[in-house]
Amino acid sequence: MSSDLHVDVSGGVAVLTLNRPAQQNALTPAMAAELGAALRRCDTEDAIGAVVITGTPPAFCAGADLAAKGEVNGFIDPAPFRIRKPVVAAVNGHAVGIGLELALQCDLRYFARDAVYGLNQVRRGAIADGYAHWTLPRLIGLANAADLLLTGRTFDGEEAAAIGLANNSLPGGEVLPTALAVAHDIANGSAPLPVALSKRLLWEGLGMTPETVGRLESDLNGYVGKSADGGEGMQALRDRRQPVWSGSVSTEWPAWDTGDQLADRDQARLD
Repeated sequence: MSSDLHVDVSGGVAVLTLNRPAQQNALTPAMAAELGAALRRCDTEDAIGAVVITGTPPAFCAGADLAAKGEVNGFIDPAPFRIRKPVVAAVNGHAVGIGLELALQCDLRYFARDAVYGLNQVRRGAIADGYAHWTLPRLIGLANAADLLLTGRTFDGEEAAAIGLANNSLPGGEVLPTALAVAHDIANGSAPLPVALSKRLLWEGLGMTPETVGRLESDLNGYVGKSADGGEGMQALRDRRQPVWSGSVSTEWPAWDTGDQLADRDQARLD
């Protein structure tokens, strides 16, 4: 990775740091490609149990670098919600446009209280992209999403937490330590395969019927019960000790996925 994106893996957590502080970490096409490559690595390496995305202070990401060659259209490939490891956004400073869209694609978000946030594309004669019209309504409801997308106004971390956009709003210096603590707790405390499957079901379940989600939960619990960690949690509880997980997301991921194919299969049962 170049100096514009720092990747550090320690204690089961990968920290991906946007590192162009002089440009407030504005994203270039090259950085977007590197971030995608880093996320693909995080998805496949079993030693990585959780991911944190942050920026070198003073900002998280001020949007796309309009002076860079090429176009940054808001789409990181893969998007953070596509990978099988939980991704925590440590939004430690200003985040607008693609910078905020990147945070919206993460599973958990911790915002700096006094930073500035916004999806201001309509005020520039454009439309917010980066899945914003898909992520925002799911996170904060249609009315709040319409407010932010149609006005293009800015807001602070306190409002982000109040409307459910942020899991918490903190002083800037506490954002990264908090996000790291959450990521380490997931990586070292939760069984990897159930976490990965639960994440996938969370993102995709809103487009399914309650019956389909219920069936998927039952099917996936049955699958997890036969996995390497199937009985470890209950045995550890009986032994009054911490569980020792040995499961592998890369090798134990089901041949059928939790997405459209499985939902279609389950809907056929209902029909």
